[in-house]
Amino acid sequence: MPQKPPFSSISAEPCLAAAEPAAANDALGRLPEWDLSDLYPAMDAPQLEADLQKASDDSIAFEKRWKGGLEAAARTDGEEGLGAALRQFEALEELMGRIVSYAGLTYFSDTTDPARAKFYGDIQSKITDVGSRLLFFPLEINRIDDGIVDKAVEKDLDAAHYRPWLVDLRKDKPFQLEDRIEQLFLEKSVTGHGAWNRLFDETMAALRFDVDGEVLTLEPTLNKLQSPERGERRNAAAALSKTFEENIRTFTLITNTLAKDKEISDRWRGFKDIADSRHLANRVEREVVDALSDAVSQAYPRLSHRYYAMKARWLDMDVMDYWDRNAPLPETPQTLISWDAARETVLSAYGDFDPRMADIASRFFNRNWIDAPVRAGKTPGAFSHPTVPSAHPYVLLNYLGKPRDVMTLAHELGHGVHQVLAGEQGALMAPTPLTLAETASVFGEMLTFRTLLDGIDDPRERKAMLAQKVEDMINTVVRQIAFYQFERKVHTARREGELTSEQIGELWISVQSESLGPAIRISEGYETFWAYIPHFIHSPFYVYAYAFGDCLVNSLYAVYQNAEDGFQERYFDMLRAGGTKHHSELLAPFGLDAGDPSFWSRGLSMIEGLIDELEALDA
Repeated sequence: MPQKPPFSSISAEPCLAAAEPAAANDALGRLPEWDLSDLYPAMDAPQLEADLQKASDDSIAFEKRWKGGLEAAARTDGEEGLGAALRQFEALEELMGRIVSYAGLTYFSDTTDPARAKFYGDIQSKITDVGSRLLFFPLEINRIDDGIVDKAVEKDLDAAHYRPWLVDLRKDKPFQLEDRIEQLFLEKSVTGHGAWNRLFDETMAALRFDVDGEVLTLEPTLNKLQSPERGERRNAAAALSKTFEENIRTFTLITNTLAKDKEISDRWRGFKDIADSRHLANRVEREVVDALSDAVSQAYPRLSHRYYAMKARWLDMDVMDYWDRNAPLPETPQTLISWDAARETVLSAYGDFDPRMADIASRFFNRNWIDAPVRAGKTPGAFSHPTVPSAHPYVLLNYLGKPRDVMTLAHELGHGVHQVLAGEQGALMAPTPLTLAETASVFGEMLTFRTLLDGIDDPRERKAMLAQKVEDMINTVVRQIAFYQFERKVHTARREGELTSEQIGELWISVQSESLGPAIRISEGYETFWAYIPHFIHSPFYVYAYAFGDCLVNSLYAVYQNAEDGFQERYFDMLRAGGTKHHSELLAPFGLDAGDPSFWSRGLSMIEGLIDELEALDA
């Protein structure tokens, strides 16, 4: 059946910073590394082996007890009722989630370590075997008449607890296949899209980039695109282009294979549009996403085109080259921000909003739930992984001490707070659709930005901070919608046949030119830069969730600024809901409606207002 992706955030544009980790350590202070022992003490821990055996044994027993008898269970209650079956199913999901979370986090810590890679692959295979025995459960529930399930929810208190999950599950019914086909899809995923995802990760982690004789991994090379020295930015861009080009056949094969794999799945399930499976997983209507995409596209001239033209003037250029897009302004402070200062900044911003938010976020620092240093082999970017409700989330960063890194910390801690609060719903109902999963993270960024901005009196520093926020918002809204449109072009074209590297590059350049505007010169070499975006591989069409979250938060923050007492409690209720409510239900207490065509325009107007403020400062 269509599955929701993990409740996490891997940055679609890995964190940008401008310092080499080895040189930055003294200035940054001690960077924390996570302690995964709250899940398991080691890859060979007896507890892990025992849990793997328990998952296997319990899944066999579960299948034997309930398979073929769920309609009868729905007609009764107590320990023979549907509610009891749901409790047992959730317990198994929790156990499997703990195991696979530990394996994933261990692997992401160093994707180049053969022992970790083997461990991760072996765990995936074992958990897939367990999952194949449980696959009958949601499929069989969806074959029961809706009226019988509704009556079970009315009379069985245990089943009533899971009503949101059952309602959500019912939405998958039109795309559900015969049981053995579903089982084949699941079991083949290990050697299918799962294997291609792993190939991408390990290939990306092994790439090296020669920048002026300095051999770097991806993260610090991307960091140099924000260097104050234009020559260093140019050379970093050339190094990226050279290495991407040397490996482009591999990335092209991965992209073609996964796009075809998705087309096969979509065709069998009966999805009409190439992104409908993502919309279903996100529990958002296609019309809502189309309205968002159209609104952002129409706003390109007022947002990215206008801003980059201003920035070119600030940098004394007629036109900026693509490697200048994230260049710091002359007013931008170049002092590295220590880890302790970043922690204090984010916790202070969270605490000013609500002390409970800071209290939850502080646990991540105090209990070693964060892995911050840049390391060879470590997965690039950033994410917050929820693991399971009986444990806690973990945050991965690649912290190099730039202001954007502080914003990334605020972003991922927003996810973490959300995941802690949503955990109250249990393993089945804690996961939140991606569109709403980005709400707390972007809201956390906004709180931190506003706190920093309010503390600045110097007009030059204020200009630099406003410019940085505008660039971040353009990257979150404009760039992600351009990514979404690129994916649409690639998946549409792939249905007509395999794509060459050149064809994919042409599609990439077409959307980038349209979204960035005439103030950015896109020259030879940039046509390969699609290759490093992990979302295209791991979660097709994920990227619009960033734009959804940013525009939503812009509107939400406006409500907060004008609200009387009670906003914080409504906000916490929204986060606690996890995946139990549709976006319309969650936004209604704030007077917001994502289905309103004008909703997105209001969200985009906040970005436009910040650009207005910048223009006024520049006058």
